Amino acid sequence: MIVLPSIRLATARDAYAIAEMSRDQIEQGLGWSWTAARVLRAIRHPATNVAVAHDGDELVGFGIMEYGEDKAHLTLLAVHPGRREGGIGRHLLEWLEECARTAGLERIVLEARADNPVALAFYGLQGYRRTGTVPGYYGGRIAALRLSKRLAGP
Repeated sequence: MIVLPSIRLATARDAYAIAEMSRDQIEQGLGWSWTAARVLRAIRHPATNVAVAHDGDELVGFGIMEYGEDKAHLTLLAVHPGRREGGIGRHLLEWLEECARTAGLERIVLEARADNPVALAFYGLQGYRRTGTVPGYYGGRIAALRLSKRLAGP
């Protein structure tokens, strides 16, 4: 039986660990744009949820979602490499999707690196569909695939 870590909203104490995971798991080869200061701004922003999954004192995953008038934007989602395949990413994504659904939003959009087939397959399994390509989205060098998922009502 797999026991998933609990998910909660991030606090200021989580900012540096989230930033490090973003740098190491998402932004590799691009420079570091999601620094602890930027993550802390997201944690404090009233229209953003920063969710974390912890196993004891260890951060094992996080997601950042911004909320707009009719859609949410999943900005970042990462799971520690040693904890992938255990359902943590799906659990985080479902938690964030439920927040968007509760807020009455119609859909979620996101960008994923075109050179990350594992992430693209993950989002496809979660019901996200490709809606476009953005050349040079990452650092002016790596294309992003834009994905979207329509949310069902409550």
